[in-house]
Amino acid sequence: MSPPACPGAALPGGASRGGRPSADISPPTRQDRRGEARRQAEQARRAALIERLTVSMRVVSSFWVGAYVRRVNATGAFAAIARRGAAEAGAIFVKVARLDGTADLYAPAPQSVFDEGRAYDRRFERVLEAAEDAAVEARLKREIGFDPDVWIVEVEDRQGRSFLEA
Repeated sequence: MSPPACPGAALPGGASRGGRPSADISPPTRQDRRGEARRQAEQARRAALIERLTVSMRVVSSFWVGAYVRRVNATGAFAAIARRGAAEAGAIFVKVARLDGTADLYAPAPQSVFDEGRAYDRRFERVLEAAEDAAVEARLKREIGFDPDVWIVEVEDRQGRSFLEA
């Protein structure tokens, strides 16, 4: 077989005219391996950062409670913070007093209720409905004993509206 017409072209078997292997199949050098390891480490760091940002996109409790109280008060009902919890991630309980001696209690919903696309939202479930105030207070006392970092927001509304998204 005759050599290729182009002076720098590789010969069959990966050899070039000088007898050395061509750049296409040369074994990786230590520097190439270090560069690849650095690239992989950078990709892993970026992936971890993206996951951390995705998980931490949830609004902190203090901000959410403040916005919720303002929203309730803007509708003509009355809301107040009865207990301040952990500013960043305290669980939030909402007591809706109907002003007739009964109240509803809303607690954080279990993770199984969350939509995959809206995992950063806060979801609530009604755990007590039209219960006596004493029963609601007893339940809140148990929750505080279990987790002292809880927030308690009390809403007073004769119609029993919670102002929480469904």
